[in-house]
Amino acid sequence: MKKIYFLCITVILFSCELDKNPSPQVYSGNALGTTFQIQFFHENELEIAKQIDSTFTVLNQSLSTYIPTSDISKINHGDSTIVVDQQFVTNFNTSKQIFEITDGYFDPSVGILVNAYGFGPVKYNIQMNDKNIDSLMTFVGFDKVIMDANNHVIKKHPKTFLDFNSIAKGFAVDRLAALLDQLQVEDYLVEVGGELVASGKNLANNSSWRVGIDKPSSNETDQRELLQFIVQLENRAMATSGNYRKFKTDSLGNKFVHTINPKTGKSEASDILSATVFTKNCMTADAYATAFMAMGFDKTIDLIPKLEDIDVILIHAKGQEVETYISDNLADFIID
Repeated sequence: MKKIYFLCITVILFSCELDKNPSPQVYSGNALGTTFQIQFFHENELEIAKQIDSTFTVLNQSLSTYIPTSDISKINHGDSTIVVDQQFVTNFNTSKQIFEITDGYFDPSVGILVNAYGFGPVKYNIQMNDKNIDSLMTFVGFDKVIMDANNHVIKKHPKTFLDFNSIAKGFAVDRLAALLDQLQVEDYLVEVGGELVASGKNLANNSSWRVGIDKPSSNETDQRELLQFIVQLENRAMATSGNYRKFKTDSLGNKFVHTINPKTGKSEASDILSATVFTKNCMTADAYATAFMAMGFDKTIDLIPKLEDIDVILIHAKGQEVETYISDNLADFIID
């Protein structure tokens, strides 16, 4: 999660009388180091900017590694007296479950490696060779971190650095969706940094919400212009992870992709180019999309049948070819 000192929320409110073709009320802006947009339909104009601001502020204070005074930053720097809030507890407990289910391929304790490769808030001036990676791996392992009955986080190794970036963005989507549910909004689409949850319909055209899945490409111009699929999203969450554009280059010219394998500590190219996960909530979709990138295609395909209410679109490399795996349950929701 990125450091945010303030939220820039652009509010565009449309008159929304539920006629034949109503226009959505739209809130959009910047938060968590990315952009967000909320579209919804309601018979009344709803002023929810303050609630949106509050949602992101609470999340930042709890989980942002880019804010030195956040709870997670204090914990990462060795403060064991912090009593974490419910936001933290939910992300921690869900992460524990997915860590165990994926046999450690989803691991928020990988933060020290995220920093070492140059993707995190703390910069290390070291070469990422086998010796240094092995040394850093001493502090990796979510099984070495527990939460006691009083909501204190206890780390076996003080240098273990927690980073919930791969689940918290999805959690933010879920919190915003919960806000709309509390306001009895039935038709909405919430998006934060490309992670989404949809409810009801897009009443502007009386159809399901439609969202695009990018075609993997290393060319950013092409990436913005080309979509692999358009998907009808109905009362479900969706999250996508990919490593084809996120990379760093060190002083020796070595390129490191954004996906880090928690098992090896290495920034590795996956045969999965893009993993899109559909399930009941966005934080779960977000976490599994990250895990599948690290697991690779074969391990992911083996795990999916064991998971409840998880469907996927996996764009993956097979030799020199690029192929797509689509869960059977999604066939009727794909628009060519």
